[in-house]
Order: sequence, then C-alpha cells, then structure tokens
Amino acid sequence: MNPIVDNIKNEIAKVIVGQEKLIDGLLIGLLTRGHILLEGVPGLAKTTAVNALAGTLGLNFKRVQFTPDLLPSDIIGTEIYDPSNNSFKIKQGPVFTNLLLADEINRAPAKVQSALLEVMQERQVTIGDESFKIDLPFLVMATQNPVEQEGAYELPEAQLDRFLMKVVVGYNTKAEELEIARRVANNGFGTIEQVATLADLETIRAEAMQIHMDEEIEKYIIELVFATREPEAYGLEDIASYIQFGASPRASIDMYKAARAIAYLKGLDYVSPLEVGYVAKEVLRHRIVLSYEAEASGITQDAIIDKVLSAVPIP
Repeated sequence: MNPIVDNIKNEIAKVIVGQEKLIDGLLIGLLTRGHILLEGVPGLAKTTAVNALAGTLGLNFKRVQFTPDLLPSDIIGTEIYDPSNNSFKIKQGPVFTNLLLADEINRAPAKVQSALLEVMQERQVTIGDESFKIDLPFLVMATQNPVEQEGAYELPEAQLDRFLMKVVVGYNTKAEELEIARRVANNGFGTIEQVATLADLETIRAEAMQIHMDEEIEKYIIELVFATREPEAYGLEDIASYIQFGASPRASIDMYKAARAIAYLKGLDYVSPLEVGYVAKEVLRHRIVLSYEAEASGITQDAIIDKVLSAVPIP
C-alpha cells in the first residue's frame, strides 16, 4: 500500500474503530472524484469519519443539516441586494468547499435535493445569471437514516445516480464496541493531524487510475450491469419481475473506477474479479429500481445483486 494511504488510514483510526467498508468508501470517493451516499442508523461515526478524512488532507469541510424547511439558496447561495451601490452581490453557500457533508439528505424536499444535481455533476453552481466553478477536489458525502421514514423524502433516481457508491454502514463487532467504550471513558481518541497535501492526493489519484484492468475484467463489469437490465438473458427469470429498471450506464463507469481504486488501496497493481465483487453492491444497490412485487415480497437490491454475481461467469 502507498505510504500516503497508510498515513491517512492510520490518522482516521485515531477516531474511528473498525468500519472498514466506510473508510474504503470515502477513500474510493477521493481517488475517483465520486460522491458517496452513507446509510446507517445514528451513532455509527459517519459524520466523524468524513470530518477526520478532511482533517488528514487539510481540506475545507462544511456540513449542512438537511431539514424540511431548508431552501436551495441555503446550500448553493443567493443574490443579496447591496443598497450602498444599488446592485446585487453573490453570497456563496456552504457548497463552496472541498468536502460537503449533506447530513440526513432525505429530510429535505426534492427541490432542495435537486439543488445539488448541477454541482455534483458539473462541479459548478449557478446563482442568478452567473455560474461559478467549484475548487477541486469536491466531494459530496450524504448520509441518510434508514429507520425513521416519517417526514423523509425519498431521493429520486436522478439524484441517486449521481452517487458513485451507496455504502451501508453496519454496527461494530463486540470487540470494536468494547474498544470504543474504553476510548470514550478514558478520553482515548487522538487528535487528527494533516498527513497529506493536495499534491499528495493528486499523486495517489494518478497512480490509482493507472492500475491495470484486463479486457476480461472490463467485459465482466459490463456483463454484471447488463444482467440487472436483462435478467432473463442470464438465466435469472426468477428475479426478472422484481426489477423495474436496471442499473444505468453510470454504473458501468463507476464500477470500473471503483474497482481500480480498491485494487490500489489493497496494494495491488491489477484488478481481479475479487475487487469487482467487493464494490459491486455499493455501486449497484442504489441504481436498481425495484418493482412493487419485489417490495411486497421483501426482496432487496442486495439480494438481487447476489443473484447477479452468482449468475454471471467469473473470468
């Protein structure tokens, strides 16, 4: 593993115990310039992890708590009248940062969620008649609570598709939770220090994008995505009625990038089917739209992806 990546992980470990999938997801987002959706119950260190990542790289970090009364201008900014010179001036919103934490993104209505669409895709913000480029790196890390759905607004497919990965954050193991309790009781959490620069980040980004991807692995990725769209062609007639829409072309692009990034994080110089399998659920689960029949039968996206992974031949 690259020493820069090692240093970043060691710093984050000062405040985060376990949660390997979460940390890997955030680092994959950084390496691929992709946005990450984090789903998990409160208290699993989602916010702490994002804050720690920003600290290790010395990046600007802003947090927006999404609520039902939030307005698009509260995120992107607005024009303010200046009576001293009889003109309007731009007040930039919290989106003008490197790492934006959209906390409980599903608590705000669609018009607020859609305010992020342009900046997530184009890395620019339009306020009034002017467009402003966002400084790179720019990543949106959004969290949502899967438990309380009262007063929540489900993210539309167009919004979900902008996220590279959806990482489901689970509970810690017994040993990890004991370690957390001991650290809290004894003030045993360290202080995050900057261990890398923007130049370092660009270096490891360039290295990650040079990881070798065999043509057979490339075809494997495409087959996995197509199996979510045309399940009958892959002998998956039993799940065909559960899928309303399969994964979009962005899924192929993002799985390609994510597989390379996780191979790099593992210290490999090539991508194997194991790396594709490691990121498959995170890349696909928010892009598969289930039918009413699936929801009535309790079928999840993860269950469908498991079927797809078992049906598509591994190269």
